[in-house]
Amino acid sequence: MSQTYGPIFLLKLGSKNLVVVSNPELANQVLHTQGVEFGSRPRNVVFNIFTGNGQDMVFTIYGEHWRKMRRIMTVPFFTNKVVHQYSDMWENEMDLVVDDLKRMMFDDKFESLDDPLFIEATKFNSERSRLAQSFDYNYGDFIPLLRPFLRGYLNKCKDLQTRRLAFFNNYFVEKRRKLMAENGEKHKISCAIDHIIDAQMKGEISEENVLYIVENINVAAIETTLWSMEWAIAELVNHPNVQQKIRDEISTVLKGKSVTESNLHELPYLQATINETLRLHTPIPLLVPHMNLDEAKLGDYTIPKETKVVVNAWWLANNSAWWKNPNEFRPERFLEEDGGTEAAVAGGKVDFRYLPFGMGRRSCPGIILALPILGLVIAKLVTNFEMQAPPGEGKVDTSEKGGQFSLHIAKHSTVVFKPVAA
Repeated sequence: MSQTYGPIFLLKLGSKNLVVVSNPELANQVLHTQGVEFGSRPRNVVFNIFTGNGQDMVFTIYGEHWRKMRRIMTVPFFTNKVVHQYSDMWENEMDLVVDDLKRMMFDDKFESLDDPLFIEATKFNSERSRLAQSFDYNYGDFIPLLRPFLRGYLNKCKDLQTRRLAFFNNYFVEKRRKLMAENGEKHKISCAIDHIIDAQMKGEISEENVLYIVENINVAAIETTLWSMEWAIAELVNHPNVQQKIRDEISTVLKGKSVTESNLHELPYLQATINETLRLHTPIPLLVPHMNLDEAKLGDYTIPKETKVVVNAWWLANNSAWWKNPNEFRPERFLEEDGGTEAAVAGGKVDFRYLPFGMGRRSCPGIILALPILGLVIAKLVTNFEMQAPPGEGKVDTSEKGGQFSLHIAKHSTVVFKPVAA
C-alpha cells in the first residue's frame, strides 16, 4: 500500500484512525525526534484484557507509570551487568533457552520438557498468542456498536487471563514471596522477581503490576526470540554456504575456543547473519503501535489525537530503493553495503532502514538479551551440526504467517541435524 499511497497515509477503520509510516525520515520523527508526542500505546478490546487496561509496561500510555515500570524491568533484565552475570548459564544450556529465561526470572528451572509446569505454561502461552493474534475480533474494536457480538470471544480471553495470572502467581511469584518473608532482612536478591517484588513492597508498584511484568516477559521476550530462532534455522538450512562461513569464521578467529557471550563481537559474519535474519523476517513487522494522545504534526500532516501510528519496519528493511536484492538472504550485505539512511541519536547513529527492535523511548529493551542469545544458539548449532532439509526435500518452507503484530514461520518443518565431523 505504501507504493500506492506514499510514505505516509491514513486509514479510517470504523471509529479508529490508523496512520502508516513507511520511510526512514518519518520513522525517525515518530520514534525519536517526536518520541514524546507519539510515545503512547493504543490497546484494542482484547489487549485491554491481557494487559489489565495498561497495567503492564509494553502497552501502557507514555507517562509516569511507564517510566516506573521500564526502570523496574530494566535493572534485573536489560543491562550489561545482567548479560554478563547469566552468560555462563546461556553458554552451558543454550538448548534450553526458555528454561534459562525462567531461571533469570525466578531462580528456578523446568525439570524437562515433560515437566507438568512447563506443559501448562506452554499451553497458556499458546492459547494467549492464538487469541491475541487473531483478526477475528477486529470488527468489534473498529465499530463499538458491534462489540456485544464479541461477548463470547472476550469471555474466553478473560477466563484465560484469570487462569494464566493465577498460574504465574501461585507457582512462581508466591514461592519467592514466601522465601523472601522467611529470610527477612537476610534475604539476598538473586533473581528478577525478587527485585520486582522488592519494588512492590516499597510501594512503587502494585501486586497486579508484578504479575503483568511476568506477563510481558513471557510474551515479549520469549515468543519473539523463539520466532527469530526458527527463522534463523530455516534460512541456515536453506543456505548451507552460510553455515559453512560461520563455522569457518569461528574456527579461524577462536582457534578451538568455545563461543561465549564475551567473544561474540569477534565474529562479524555471525553477527551479520543475525542481522540479516531480523531484516528479512522482522518478527514484529509494524513494530508495537504508537499513539499520540493529542493532535500532533508529522511531516506536513496533522495527525488527529489518539491515532494509532505504525512504522512499517518490514518495508523499510525490504525496500529495493534502500537494499540490493532485498528478497535474498545474504548476510554479506551488512559487511559490504553502505546505503543506510542514518540519523544522529543520543551521540550515535541509527540506520532507520533496519529497526527490528524499534528505537527511542519505546524501543524494545530486550535487544540486550536477544542478540547474544541468538548469537550463541546459532554458533552452538552450526559448530556441532550441519543443519539439512529432510531427505528428498531441497529446502524447508519459509512461507510467512502474520497476526495482529507478529510475522512468524507458517509451517514447521523437520530439520536433520548431522554431527559435524571432528
